[in-house]
Amino acid sequence: MSSGDLSQVSMLELFRQEAETQVRVLNAGLLALERTPAASDQLESCMRAAHSLKGAARIIGLSAGVEVAHAMEDCFVAAQQGDLALGIEQIDALLCGADLLNRVANPPADDPAWAEQAGRQQVDAFLAQLEAAAYQDFAEPQRQENMQEAAPAAEAARPAAAPEPAESQARRQAERDSPDRVLRVSAENLNRLLSLSGESLVESRRLKPFAESMLRLKRLQRHAMQSLDKLHEALSTSPQNEQTEAALAEARRQLAECQHMVSDQLGELELFDRRSVNLSQRLYDEALASRMRPFADGAGGHARMVRDLGRALGKLVRLEIVGLDTQIDRDILEQLDAPLGHMLRNAVDHGIEMPAQRRAAGKPEEGVITLEARHSGGMLQINIADDGAGIDLDFLRDRIVRRNLANRETVSRMSETELLEFLLLPNFTTRDAVTEISGRGVGLDVVATMVKQVRGSVRVLNQRGVGTRMQLHLPLARSVIRCLLVSIGGEPYAFPLAYVNRALELEKERIEQLEGHQHFSFEDRHVGLVAARQVLQNGEQPPARDTVPVVVVGDHDNTYGLVVDRFLGERMLVVQPLDARLGKIKDVIAGALMEDGTPVLILDVDDMIRSVEKLVVSGRLDQVGKDIAAAETGGRKRVLVVDDSLTVRELERKLLTSQGYEVVVAVDGMDGWNAVRTEQFDLVVTDIDMPRMDGIELVRSIRKSPSLQSLPVMIVSYKDREEDRQLGLEAGADYYLAKGSFHDDTLLLAVVDLIGEARG
Repeated sequence: MSSGDLSQVSMLELFRQEAETQVRVLNAGLLALERTPAASDQLESCMRAAHSLKGAARIIGLSAGVEVAHAMEDCFVAAQQGDLALGIEQIDALLCGADLLNRVANPPADDPAWAEQAGRQQVDAFLAQLEAAAYQDFAEPQRQENMQEAAPAAEAARPAAAPEPAESQARRQAERDSPDRVLRVSAENLNRLLSLSGESLVESRRLKPFAESMLRLKRLQRHAMQSLDKLHEALSTSPQNEQTEAALAEARRQLAECQHMVSDQLGELELFDRRSVNLSQRLYDEALASRMRPFADGAGGHARMVRDLGRALGKLVRLEIVGLDTQIDRDILEQLDAPLGHMLRNAVDHGIEMPAQRRAAGKPEEGVITLEARHSGGMLQINIADDGAGIDLDFLRDRIVRRNLANRETVSRMSETELLEFLLLPNFTTRDAVTEISGRGVGLDVVATMVKQVRGSVRVLNQRGVGTRMQLHLPLARSVIRCLLVSIGGEPYAFPLAYVNRALELEKERIEQLEGHQHFSFEDRHVGLVAARQVLQNGEQPPARDTVPVVVVGDHDNTYGLVVDRFLGERMLVVQPLDARLGKIKDVIAGALMEDGTPVLILDVDDMIRSVEKLVVSGRLDQVGKDIAAAETGGRKRVLVVDDSLTVRELERKLLTSQGYEVVVAVDGMDGWNAVRTEQFDLVVTDIDMPRMDGIELVRSIRKSPSLQSLPVMIVSYKDREEDRQLGLEAGADYYLAKGSFHDDTLLLAVVDLIGEARG
């Protein structure tokens, strides 16, 4: 830290920063010593940390901090010399000392005198606890001797007690020799720097379109020269005066000179373009790197929390952290703190079994929770896995039913993935009683909320008897995200890739009518099809094509296919927050600039899904397939098949489609009635016995409608009595066919008899 920075920081603040670092070292070292009490490198590390804190506390006059750190240092020196064995009680006492040092550095109300006044009782209690724990196995004379010798021994033994490893010495020397210095820079300054460097990167890429226009100019000049050459050849066949010859020669000379000049300038422009983009990219990368912090900065205190919580519950458990050097955006790392704490507490409380249970299951008594951070596929992946009992799905089903979140029949049909999603709901808990640790129902929903805020995703993976894994996929940085660019209503929009399930060109033949809405089959389920232009209230539907560009978003029951005009490709976009004075803009989360400087809006996918659901509930959802179907038929005749039996419906649809008819299906009479009022059909084929509206009522409704009176209707029913047939014909049906007696040819002949061949 530079001297200029030091002048802006109080001495207590400097000690607070020192304590934050050294207490982290103490916690990590003590947890390691709990497993390996004689580890010399950890003893040395803890002794140095305590010594540093003692010196720092002495400099700013915190005598209580000096006493605590000095007592801890004496214990570490005694352990180094073999005079003290560090057991559970000693480690507990020393961990309490680390907590007390942290409290001395961060006193209530920032009162530096707290440790000497209100907190003096805590300091004295700790010193007594540490003395009792450290010397309980020694006789009184030996204890007094050790206490008297501890201080001089610490100073005398320190240089030679535990020589620093060569690698550690080399690292420390490299740090001293390094020109890098730590500076205090506000988050706001870093954000502005990153924003400006992002704009610089975007601006640098504007040279490419200009270079391409220069290439077009070069081609035009070449064509102009070719035209002059042809003119010269044409004129050379007849005599010309000297003035004409000279003018033509001068024009050719000037044009050739222009060609050379443009060629030279174009080469320099391309070189400048490459250098400018490279420099801007390096500037942006450095600015982005300044926002990144190692995962260790946000995971340091969790190992201690897991250990203490396990002991409080009577469980043996340790936390293993993988990927401490993984770089994470500062904002995301700060937001991860609370969710990680919730997930780790859940793993200790709900996942890890009691020692006796683990022994009975053939597991080690000590449970292990693994916290891992790594980069994967351009995303940050956080894994929290335990080797506990896993989640009892039958118990979870019972909890879902008891909390009235779903009925038992629905829950019984749910997959494991769908069941585990309930764990992420607000106020959901598997505990009956509220304790200090569990039962409040505010745990995993905090995780889900945080993940959504940073445009990530979370999954719960379970293996009964083996353990549970929480898997978080988060963007590496909030300031830059990878997006799918699309055109909607002639304007560019960006979908964050973290929210996109699939982008596809949907064949029009795959679009079906179901319960009055357009659907298509995606991953073995029906997905609603919605026009993105209607959600955004922007533009008209583009001209019909053979395929429809669709962006699939959402999860489980809330999955939709958003129809866009066209795909524009993937881009890394620098997020530009919208002006706060605009408030929350519907369906939009932020803005950005494309390479050519064109502004683009980044869509709020969660908000869009809510907008779609409102349109569905209100019945105002446009028929995406209406214009598509009209173009798709290409003169083919359209048939509406209405039947509540999936088997019959599909049989009739496939049969008619194979003959070239355009077929739309409806699941009951009401669905069919909605379809005929919103789309054009050449024929309706309907069953009689159906829910909501039967076939007879549907036929009567069609015949009562002035615009539908001439629409041919065929009844296909299992009812083959003459009175049933007569009832159908009296209602207005043009044809009555019994399902029990018809074959494929019978149905096709009847259709052809009513409306002719598929293409008229």
